[in-house]
Amino acid sequence: QRPEEPAERQNARHKQKRSRKRSNWGFVLFMVAFSFTLSVVFSYSSSVALENADLLVALLILLFFIAIGIAFDILGVAATSSEEKTFHSMASRRVPGAKEAIWLLKNAEKVASLCNDVVGDICGVISGATGATISVQLISQLGTNGVLTPLVVTGLTASLTIGGKAMGKTLAVNQGTKVVFFAARVLHFFKKLLGRGA
Repeated sequence: QRPEEPAERQNARHKQKRSRKRSNWGFVLFMVAFSFTLSVVFSYSSSVALENADLLVALLILLFFIAIGIAFDILGVAATSSEEKTFHSMASRRVPGAKEAIWLLKNAEKVASLCNDVVGDICGVISGATGATISVQLISQLGTNGVLTPLVVTGLTASLTIGGKAMGKTLAVNQGTKVVFFAARVLHFFKKLLGRGA
């Protein structure tokens, strides 16, 4: 029979569980607020950019949002497939970005959720809306078929997104450390720019 756990240790465990629950709820609330803000910013930006834009500009905007979605999907996968130990020795040598890389990997689950679910899904929605605008322009300006055009544009948008993410996942798994370090260097740069980095 197992001896009873000391009261102090039980209290410490209960406090740790409560702290973890508060942290999880805090992250959920942050995700909701961040998702709302990012979707509003992206939607407004794309609407302004697409207003009176010609077909080429609309295509570039579509490719931009597809690329953003793929890039963040790569980072999300890389964060869950890389190991911290590579960066600990770099952090001891004070290599710029090493501390940020360790932070990304310690929070890999949250990073993946933010990159894959939030940014990825929002970019998917914006890409769909941009694709619809392109379809309207193709029909009105070039006189393309009103039934086939939206189907072709939607199919091309989906295939570019899915194909890009499939290739990106291979890169993220095979070169995850480099991907994480690149993202960490970007974080380090912005921290210094804002006066929060060493």
